[in-house]
Amino acid sequence: MIQIPISEVPKHLKEKVTINGWVFNYRSSGKIFFLQLRDGSGRMQAVVDKRSVSPEVWQTCESMSMESSGRFTGIVVDDKRSPFGYELQLSEVVLVQRASEYPIAKKEHGVDFLLDHRHLWVRSERQVAILKIRDEIIWLAREFFRQNGFVLTDTPILTPTSCEGTTTLFSTDYFGEKAYLSQSGQLYLEAMAMALGRVYDFGPVFRAEKSKTRRHMMEFWMLDAEAAWLQHEGNLKIQEQLIVYVVSNVLKNKNKELEILQRDLSVLQKITSPFPRLKYKDALQELKRLGSDIKEGDDFGADDETLLMKEYNQPVFVTHFPLKIKAFYMQPDPADPEYALCDDLLAPEGYGEIIGGSERVWDLKLLEKRLKDNKLPVKDFSWYLDLRRYGSVPHAGFGLGLERLVAWICGLDHIRETIPFPRLLNRLRP
Repeated sequence: MIQIPISEVPKHLKEKVTINGWVFNYRSSGKIFFLQLRDGSGRMQAVVDKRSVSPEVWQTCESMSMESSGRFTGIVVDDKRSPFGYELQLSEVVLVQRASEYPIAKKEHGVDFLLDHRHLWVRSERQVAILKIRDEIIWLAREFFRQNGFVLTDTPILTPTSCEGTTTLFSTDYFGEKAYLSQSGQLYLEAMAMALGRVYDFGPVFRAEKSKTRRHMMEFWMLDAEAAWLQHEGNLKIQEQLIVYVVSNVLKNKNKELEILQRDLSVLQKITSPFPRLKYKDALQELKRLGSDIKEGDDFGADDETLLMKEYNQPVFVTHFPLKIKAFYMQPDPADPEYALCDDLLAPEGYGEIIGGSERVWDLKLLEKRLKDNKLPVKDFSWYLDLRRYGSVPHAGFGLGLERLVAWICGLDHIRETIPFPRLLNRLRP
């Protein structure tokens, strides 16, 4: 007899095995007990025949409750009638803990109730599927960057300055000095790119945006990438390659989880390069044609992104936004300096921006001017200006929001399902 995870059950047909897990459902006909087991690696059915087990084992099964934990020993049999393909014909059951009455029943629950019980809700088949796809996306992104010569590095979470603007910062006391939770590791990555060439980081970032949309959270995970000698066109190419790589391999490796989520796979199967491109000016005209009241110089809102993407079944690069509405570090377009060499990559199906990137200002005098124009304290960015004093080169990079990518690939209605414990405007617990 051996102990195995459920995921390895097909390798042990007709063998006696033990599975450590939880009972997520059960029923009895009076003579036969059916236990639905899960262990994190998978799910399967176990069957107990009253005539084939001791009275003690039968009594243990009768005392079972939903989410009780235990050790389940029996013979693995092939069963095409089972939704799992295999069954465990039980001979021994050891109850480790009989669970109290489980609060999440087989009925519709309100969103607030499920969020209040998020620590239990994550056990559901749907949530497990989402979190496994999240894990797959993370590893695929890491593989892509390693294959393309990027070095993983770490950037600080506590910072003395803003990267994206001071209105969405969470502040904290740092031994008598004000510090902020990081909005992005980008500025520090630029320093690392001058040492390592191609770099990326991956970690939590924080935005104090008072937003209740289905796309926003206060805490989320960002993958930032930066490369020396990379410019606008090359930056777009890397972003495109990354998304195609991730989507194609999630389709290949996580088909079962996508099926559980009832994801329309045909949408993802269409994701191929090259992605369509629109300059801001052209996107503006297209939005006006579609009925938007957006004006020249306005940034895109969620409604604008959704409206624009109704025309496309591929991600779309929107490039060359007005410089005045973008961050101070973005390089002006030499052909039209009122616009930036930047991009937003918009996902289809109304999921909006999943990547934002740009070529960075690499000339010292221009960067000093951009800081002044944006009324940012030069002294706080003295170290950042040093990067332009000592061997400055053209460079570019981007930031990918993990949860938005997960939401799109999984086809979810709200971003709150993409992370184990979402931090929303009015939710800090559990």
